[in-house]
Amino acid sequence: MMAAGGGELIRKWLAVAAAAAVVVLMSCGGAEAQQQQVPCFFIFGDSLVDNGNNNAISSLAKANYMPYGIDFPQGPTGRFSNGKTTVDVIAELLGFQRYIPPYATARGRDILWGVNYASAAAGIREETGRQLGGRIPFSGQVNNFRNTVSQVASLLGSEAAAADHLKKCIYSVGLGSNDYLNNYFMPAYYSSSRQYTPEQFADILIRQYAQQIRALYNYGARKMALIGVGQIGCSPNELAQYSRDGKTCVKRINDANQLFNNRLKSLVDDLNKNLPGGKFIYINAYGIFQDLLNKPASYGFRVTNAGCCGVGRNNGQITCLPLQTPCRNRKDHLFWDAFHPTEAANTILGRRSYSAQSPSDAHPYDIRRLAQL
Repeated sequence: MMAAGGGELIRKWLAVAAAAAVVVLMSCGGAEAQQQQVPCFFIFGDSLVDNGNNNAISSLAKANYMPYGIDFPQGPTGRFSNGKTTVDVIAELLGFQRYIPPYATARGRDILWGVNYASAAAGIREETGRQLGGRIPFSGQVNNFRNTVSQVASLLGSEAAAADHLKKCIYSVGLGSNDYLNNYFMPAYYSSSRQYTPEQFADILIRQYAQQIRALYNYGARKMALIGVGQIGCSPNELAQYSRDGKTCVKRINDANQLFNNRLKSLVDDLNKNLPGGKFIYINAYGIFQDLLNKPASYGFRVTNAGCCGVGRNNGQITCLPLQTPCRNRKDHLFWDAFHPTEAANTILGRRSYSAQSPSDAHPYDIRRLAQL
């Protein structure tokens, strides 16, 4: 009797377990489906988020060699970091199971998940970064998106289906850094600082930027996160050139960056008011970076004024040399090379862009909220 009863109990337990397994599998499938919050993610920008578009371009601005990617699962890919970029982090938080492919290699139905158009040395202005060779400026990236829109329409069967798909996606736009680094504050190569005051230059940049944003809107983009320029005057490169003690940020450069950022934030309000159906947000990269600089220890950073690899003062005179041995304590460093943050810093910037830690991180709301709308 005991054995028979035990067998009956076991059969009942197996039946319950099997039913529970079905429920778990179904709920997991549902959770996975819900986890990806938007159908696609499109990225426009410069070396901060380039993930391979410059690899095949005749340019000095490349990162497809070690030690770049030393902490990235695929190794060197063209990312200007030891590991993930901010948009990689944001893609993960949005629920994507894979990183967004670069335009240079995106093929077939992969484009339905999104495309990364970013190009190292690219700027809002056409001439920005020309001393480094080839690059795809903002206008070129927008043109490449137009090509993608046509491909999406072919894949989905109609322009209407493409428009319905694209309006649900997130668009991250982060340009302007090179217009200062590789234009305005490089008087040996560019005349812009002699032609314009910082206020005038910021006005020109915003006008040209707004023109491209409206073009993206006309091609079907509706949910756009516009990323502000960070504290360029605190990068190892600018510290190496202009800071007496190698630690104090270069105020005139940061002040110019803030002129641009203030106008970009105002542009967001203008676009939200004047482009029907459009939802625009401003991500305060400058303020987030300021927080990391002011309280580095609370974020795990010990070195904030020097690159983990590079050459010269602050490891900031040039970027990482091929096969150079970088520092071992990469999580302690805010900067990976002369210009670009480490994966540790990118992770914080990405997380706070997605989910604002402070009310000043995003305006009028963060990327998580943008995805829900």
